[in-house]
Amino acid sequence: MAVVQCLVVVAVCGALGSCSRYPVNPPPCFPPKYSVQPTTARPGETITVSAPDATCNPSYGMDARIEVSVTDAAGTEVFKKTGPMNNDGGFAFTFKVPAGLKPGRAGVTAVPYGLDWCDDTGKNNRLSRQKTGDGIARTSCVIPVVPLTIRP
Repeated sequence: MAVVQCLVVVAVCGALGSCSRYPVNPPPCFPPKYSVQPTTARPGETITVSAPDATCNPSYGMDARIEVSVTDAAGTEVFKKTGPMNNDGGFAFTFKVPAGLKPGRAGVTAVPYGLDWCDDTGKNNRLSRQKTGDGIARTSCVIPVVPLTIRP
């Protein structure tokens, strides 16, 4: 019976061109929560920023990127790079703490690169529709920041 049901699904999806968990009006979908490991490090040590796949359907695309940045205690950005992210928002990005970063509390952010993902609905908006100075148009957005303690 399970084989027959599977064949029916394959046949229907093939006839329609594709099947999705949310074919019409998908629920809001925000990027998955990310973590930073370790949370304490010295300049030159390796940090991994990672997130699991989202439990919704963000559809970031096959060439999706994550942008990771680090700000020092004064709020000055001291590191910013992009890395690969999968279609469901999962990623693992590794970097070395920048040399010369002063001891104290720093902050790490990780956001989908090139997407206006942050609005009141969680809808994944493609930036190509809303280009501005830096190419990002966000509304009602508080970007999560994970603390990173820099040791001497």
